[in-house]
Amino acid sequence: MPPELGLAVDAGHPDYSMLTVEGEVDVYTAPLLRQKLVELADSGVSRIVVNLEAVEFLDSTGLGVLVAALNRLRRQDGDVELICSQARILRVFEITGLTKVFTIHQSLDAVSSAAPA
Repeated sequence: MPPELGLAVDAGHPDYSMLTVEGEVDVYTAPLLRQKLVELADSGVSRIVVNLEAVEFLDSTGLGVLVAALNRLRRQDGDVELICSQARILRVFEITGLTKVFTIHQSLDAVSSAAPA
């Protein structure tokens, strides 16, 4: 049985929609994440903040989904930003050089105080 993936959208922010991800993002669950990000982009959201604080594991498939969403939103003059303070998840972004591509916030408060992209 594939691991569970929790996805919760919070559109109650004036400048962005937040997608909170819980569990493991891997080859089995990444399609669910992709679908949710596409739905948000198609609904007209221009700034998506993906909260990865409750993610236990993130593989290359999950990274690919996040990069594809970022590319899609940037083509629409939008952005995808991340919330992540976990060293083991941040390490994946550092190794792949994606810390230079994504805006990564240490907390929700950091997002709230950041100017929209």
